[in-house]
Amino acid sequence: MPNFRIVALFFLTLHFSKTVSAQEEQAVWLDSMHKNISESVLDTAQWFDNFFANENLQEDQKALGEVRLRLGIEPRSRSLEEFEARLKVRVKLPNLKNRVDLILTDFDEDQDDKIGSSRNSQFSREDSINLALRYKVSPDSGLSHRIGFGRRFQYYAKSRYRDALSLSNSLEMRYDASVYYYNRDKFGTSLSLTFDYDYSKHLLLRYHNRFEYRDRSNDWLWQHSWQGFKQIDDTSAVIYGYYIEGITQPNYRLEEHLVSVKLRKQTKRNWLFYEVEPFILWRRDEHFSASYGLALRIEGYFGER
Repeated sequence: MPNFRIVALFFLTLHFSKTVSAQEEQAVWLDSMHKNISESVLDTAQWFDNFFANENLQEDQKALGEVRLRLGIEPRSRSLEEFEARLKVRVKLPNLKNRVDLILTDFDEDQDDKIGSSRNSQFSREDSINLALRYKVSPDSGLSHRIGFGRRFQYYAKSRYRDALSLSNSLEMRYDASVYYYNRDKFGTSLSLTFDYDYSKHLLLRYHNRFEYRDRSNDWLWQHSWQGFKQIDDTSAVIYGYYIEGITQPNYRLEEHLVSVKLRKQTKRNWLFYEVEPFILWRRDEHFSASYGLALRIEGYFGER
């Protein structure tokens, strides 16, 4: 397990860089690091795209690649060294008319963006490390298909359709449905429905529902969440959330619920963010006894999309 002190030191370094003398040195180091990583991401994207180049056609667009990296600690009562690391890499391939993307992630993109220690281990943590090619008939199509490797390096194929419908000037409904096949987990399907309501200029309310079925476990995972996104200013926002999750076997029952308040703020650089999120978690395997925690994260974006 990654060392708690390493991540804590990362946060302390970011904090103390606000002093005048250290700020300039930190600025040079951060900007240089971001430039080098971004250039490496774009060079790799272009190198991969060149495999599909057609000598008889001249493609004006350059290949784009984006990396999202998030590191954090989520200590809570009963588990003081919870560590979170998330990576997502996406490469757009103009030589394939931008209809094919290369995607690498180490987390389930369909899951709510909530505390890592709250996720049901049967359904989420084994979804990590996913490498796939995603194909769309056109770049703006709601229907996509994937082939790749995921869930303990199983090969899989997945088709998904997603779309949005405006119900009024302030209410939008988003939905998606997918079906997939993994060589060991066999068939599965997932359905989700989300409502976004613009309560005011600076407050968005969201109600999210998700259901997933898997052959391997022969049951359904269900999730519901209620969130409020409040913008404080141009660089910061607060997200209030309540999340519940359960399964249908051996009976339809609640497995856990979570309440949290997340402060997300952009630093002086538009590619670097930090989050502070106090939370309370109740889990069935802990007899629904309240567990109190505090999540601290930093998140960086590299490359271009």
